[in-house]
Amino acid sequence: MKNSSSNRASAGPKLRSRLLKLLLVLVTLAGLITGSGFLYEAIASTSAAKDYPAPGKLVDAGGYKLHIRQQGAGAPTIIMEAGSGETSLSWRDIPEQLAEAATVVTYDRAGYAWSEQADTERSGAHIVRELHTALQNADLPGPYLLVGHSLGGMYARLFTQTYPEEVTGLVLIDARPENDDRETKPILEAEKVAGNPSASLLSLLKRSGALRLFQDQLLKGLVAEQDRGAFINVISTPEYFAAKEQEAVLAGSTEDAIRGQNFGALPVKVIARGLPQDYASFGVSEEAGRQLEAMWQEGQRNMLNLSSNSQLIVAERSGHMIIHDQPELVVQTIRSVLEGK
Repeated sequence: MKNSSSNRASAGPKLRSRLLKLLLVLVTLAGLITGSGFLYEAIASTSAAKDYPAPGKLVDAGGYKLHIRQQGAGAPTIIMEAGSGETSLSWRDIPEQLAEAATVVTYDRAGYAWSEQADTERSGAHIVRELHTALQNADLPGPYLLVGHSLGGMYARLFTQTYPEEVTGLVLIDARPENDDRETKPILEAEKVAGNPSASLLSLLKRSGALRLFQDQLLKGLVAEQDRGAFINVISTPEYFAAKEQEAVLAGSTEDAIRGQNFGALPVKVIARGLPQDYASFGVSEEAGRQLEAMWQEGQRNMLNLSSNSQLIVAERSGHMIIHDQPELVVQTIRSVLEGK
């Protein structure tokens, strides 16, 4: 019995030592795997960037450079303002179709895609002023026809308000209403809807290689499969995630800036989605989803008050991404403004 007890006593320290060694090995392996992921992403990003050159040019916007792409010729110049998290690439072939009739400008907001990061906060006021500066520096003076999708619709409205003498028309594509934040916030809070992942977490996923390796799982329902190559290799940078997050935080101030606008007889076309948002996928109850959709649709129709020369067009077969679901309707609507219809 003494020998047995002695053996067990001596085995204790040995077992602990082996467990500590095993733990050290596991931690080391985890570190190597993680480090390999970061190295893999750094190499893959550098290599892939060569396959996605900027289609436009970088233009000074007042302290940093915006990526601006010009297509076509003639007046007016169509300025296309993309939605939250969307870039110049989001418009796909819509600009090419419009370039047959006018000058078309697509661009990336600061921190997005090929544009540099700005040192100013991402408020609507700064975004609009810096875009105007870049247009002047790119020798693209007005008159402008502003086209804005989603959050970009608010920026298009603020641009029109800031430079009224330079704008000849406004097309709003399922644009965010001016009262969206204050009307929907109580419902979203009551529903305990989780917000978007933080910019820091998303940046970590990208830098670690996880976003690239598991893109089909992580981007499903968020980025169309045909757009994932550009998203992974051009768009999803730490600067992009930070800019998108700050735009969202400051969107309420842009709502305040555009509330109650009146543009006289300026031609205004409002394209509203015909299919409701899938609120259930965000964890929203059916009743709350109906309320949120009703608020959004009311907001679309309230935008008809922006002008005495306004028109509502319903994209019957489209959800929020009308520019992808019914691009032909977007082109047709913009052309109707160009033709004075």
